Amino acid sequence: MNQKIANIRADYSQNGLHESELDANPLIQFNKWFDEVLKSGLSESNAMLLSTVNNGRPTGRIVLLKGVEDNGFTFFTNYESKKGQEIEANPQVALTFFWKELERQVRVEGKIEKTSEKESDDYFAIRPRGSQIGAWVSHQSEIIENREFLEEKLKSFEEKFEGVTVPRPLHWGGYRVIPDYVEFWQGRPSRLHDRLAYVLKDGVWVTERLSP
Repeated sequence: MNQKIANIRADYSQNGLHESELDANPLIQFNKWFDEVLKSGLSESNAMLLSTVNNGRPTGRIVLLKGVEDNGFTFFTNYESKKGQEIEANPQVALTFFWKELERQVRVEGKIEKTSEKESDDYFAIRPRGSQIGAWVSHQSEIIENREFLEEKLKSFEEKFEGVTVPRPLHWGGYRVIPDYVEFWQGRPSRLHDRLAYVLKDGVWVTERLSP
């Protein structure tokens, strides 16, 4: 065992989490926590781990949350990417948020579906122009020869769209994760963390306390 790694540890003592503090709706509760994250000024506060499974093999990657609506968590990506293919094969996914500075995690499990084309168009329209062109340049997850290949494609699309509005490519758009399980984790001393979970049962959210 690498002793330097084994000795890395931190004790958590900032806050507790009690049932009386929770909103009845986990999405409202998430927004309460996320408002605190935003006030803290954390960098990349909307970063989340998206986990997918295809043929029994899990895959994870960091994506960026772009909205929390009444029915779920929204992000945008290339539909033809590895994640897009895995979502197509198995629409059951998980999200994990970790805000180390606040000693908090949120875990989400549920079904994923595409957003409407209008939602995808509306978000694409407010992206920086470079990101808009980048969506045309990258065939996400495909093997490429070298960096120069990307640079040449970028130049080509910059010339193609010079002086005009960049349209959204059909292979790029939004997904929404509709949860049936949401867990809020607050770090506590001696690894006796608070874990309060919302579970959707017969259309009603039920809260449960889990052992750490």
